Amino acid sequence: MHTARWTRLNADAALLHVSAHLAIPHEEFDVRATTGGGPGGQHVNRSATRIELRWHPATSAALSVSLSAAHRERVVQRLAGRLDASGTMRLVSAEHRSQRRNRDAAMERLAAIVRGALPDPVPRKATKPTRGAVERRLDEKKRRSSVKRERGRRDHDG
Repeated sequence: MHTARWTRLNADAALLHVSAHLAIPHEEFDVRATTGGGPGGQHVNRSATRIELRWHPATSAALSVSLSAAHRERVVQRLAGRLDASGTMRLVSAEHRSQRRNRDAAMERLAAIVRGALPDPVPRKATKPTRGAVERRLDEKKRRSSVKRERGRRDHDG
């Protein structure tokens, strides 16, 4: 299984590696930290550890560069159920007490979702029925035919 990771290329460029052929630059994400809800006392009330990550796949330069137009369209179509009205995917992570761990968890989830939308459908291989299967089908057809044929042949002499 692939894991999402950050790669530092230089001081201002970071990539989220989704697959061997696709890496999304950090600039395409809108990451916002907010205070989380639920139990936790003062820590949860005062620290902005909840991460909200937004990404717009239809305008993603990474998808345009790494994938063909047909593949990119298929990815966007497969992600359609997760997009809001403006075409933005929104992920929220608040399961950790650390902002960094929540950001990493959100990035990992995004990478897994996009990775799941990437594979091409496997083409169906045409198969030939076995000789036994053909014989069983024909025997059943003959049996049903004779049952129906016998329905009309009744001797009504009393």
